[in-house]
Parts: sequence; structure tokens; C-alpha cells
Amino acid sequence: MLSSGLLVASVYGVIIAVGLVGNITLIRTFCSAKSVRSEPNLFMSSLALGDVLLLLTCAPVDASRFLSEEWLFGRAGCKIIPFIQLTSVGVSVFTLTALSADRYRAIVKPLETSASTTTIVLRAALIWVASLILAVPEAVYSDLHTFSVPHTNESFVTCAPYPHEGRLHPQLHSVASFLCFYIIPLLAISVYYTLIARSLLQSSQLPVEGNVHATRQIESRKRLAKMVLVFVGLFAVCWLPSHILYLYRSYRYSQVDTSLAHFIFSVAARILAFTNSCVNPFALYLLSRTFREQFNQHLCCCCRFVLRRSPQSPAHYNTRMTSVHSTRHSVASLTAINGKQVEQEEYL
Repeated sequence: MLSSGLLVASVYGVIIAVGLVGNITLIRTFCSAKSVRSEPNLFMSSLALGDVLLLLTCAPVDASRFLSEEWLFGRAGCKIIPFIQLTSVGVSVFTLTALSADRYRAIVKPLETSASTTTIVLRAALIWVASLILAVPEAVYSDLHTFSVPHTNESFVTCAPYPHEGRLHPQLHSVASFLCFYIIPLLAISVYYTLIARSLLQSSQLPVEGNVHATRQIESRKRLAKMVLVFVGLFAVCWLPSHILYLYRSYRYSQVDTSLAHFIFSVAARILAFTNSCVNPFALYLLSRTFREQFNQHLCCCCRFVLRRSPQSPAHYNTRMTSVHSTRHSVASLTAINGKQVEQEEYL
């Protein structure tokens, strides 16, 4: 049992490391230059910040459950950790909804004026505030509770959303969470993308031959809409098993399921949910050429910092420095030639 726990904890460790590198680099990429501070990019930075928070706090705590049968973080941790996790889930799904709304406005209503940076930041802040408020019940009701295993006459104390007495409260909460943090946002996103698909279908039937700018604009909007749709799909797939598990447990709350199938499904669901916090930067890396170049540039900067600290291989260090400066000069020249608008279109 200990060996399986170590294996699961090791998987968590990989997810945390990869997720932190990807999301922190994404935030640095989007916030490093004023020219890339568009609405989608700022929303993606907010989404990445929520993922970083989840990976730093909730993922290690979740991994500890497989290394120790006891809850190690006290009553205060039992209040704070579920609150942070639900806040991060809210930030993710509500930000994806906002991104879908942004793509809807850009494609269906392209003549509307773009929002200012201040307005975009306020919208992102409102998403955080709403997520924090909706997560308050999780902090209020989560506590240390004693559960019993009937066929072994054993009992254990763990952090749980509710005491095991009563069934209505857990069931109402699980259904409300499923609706607020999964079903309703995904339905709203589906409506936006239905309207986007209809608009793109209509625009594809318009004569744009000979108009290079119009053709490029349509293709850029399609590409950006596809990127957001990929992120939505990843969220839907990664978080559905956790919601199913939560619903199942809320309807069997007074019973402790010790079956192997339940254990395997629980581990898979939790790992898949935390995986969602590390895949977005790498999905964007594969989908966007310009983001890929900027991402590589920031990683090279990190490598340059490490090499600067290392006394070894000075010749190799000088070569890498020259390469980095040349790449940066090429990117800057490309930006000067193509203009600010093209650079923003290459990003999400």
C-alpha cells in the first residue's frame, strides 16, 4: 500500500513541477510586453495564476493523503485547502466562459470597440471575487470528521465537507457545485460557440477573394476560437470525473467505500483534475507559433540565469548568450515589420 502511495505521490510531484514551469512562463510571456496585453492574454494570465495557486497549495495536500492515513494539516488547513481548490476551479471555468464571450464579440461583433486594459483587469478581478464568494460555503462546512469502516470496525478522522449524519445537505451541495462550476458555464460556452460557428459559416460564404486583409482576419479569428475551444474541452474532460466522484460520494456519504474500483477511480479523477492545471500552457505552445517562440525565449532567459550562476562551460555559456540575443533581435525586427496588430493576433 505504501509503494502505491509513493507512486501516486510521485505522479503528483511531476504534475506540480511541470505545471509550475508552464504556468509561470506563460504569465511572464503575457505580462512582459505591453503589446501582448490584450483581453484573451490577460484572461489566460489570470487562469494560469489560479492554476499556480492550486498546484502550490492543494496538490501537495492531496498527494499527502496517499502517504498518510491521517489528515496532517489541522482544522485550519481543512478549512483553507478546500476553499482554495474551489476558488481555483471557479476561476478556471468562469475565465474560460469570459474567453468564449471575448471570441464571440471578436468574431460576431467585430466593429465593437475593444475594452481598455483597466476594464479587462477589472473583469478578471470580478471573476476572482465571484469565485471566492462561491467558495465560502466550502470553508464554512469543511471540518475534521470521524468516519467508520463497518466491516473492519475501524474509524479514522479526515477532512470532509460535512459530518456523515444527514444526507440532504451533501446532496444539495454536490448538485449545486456541479451546476455552478460545470454544467451552467459549459452551457453558456456552448451557446457562444454555436453563434460563433454560425457567424464563421456565413462569413465563409462571403466573397473575400483579392482582399488579403479580410482573409487573414477570418483565419486569425478561426484559429483563436479553436484555441479557446481546446482549453474548454480540456477542462470539461479533466474535471468531469471529479464531479462524478463528488456526486457519488454525496449520495453515499455515511458509507465508506473501500473497494479497489473506487480507489482507482478516485486516484484517476484527482490526478486528471490537477493535470488540467498544467496542460493549458503546453496546449497553447502547440497551437500558437508566436507563443511558442516567446515561450522558448523566456525559458532560454531562465537557462541563461542558471548558466550565469554556474562556473562551468564558459564557452558554451557565451554561445548560448549570443544565440539568445540573436533570437531576441530577430523577433523584435519581425514585430517592427509586421506591426503590433499582427503580433497580438498570433497570441491567444
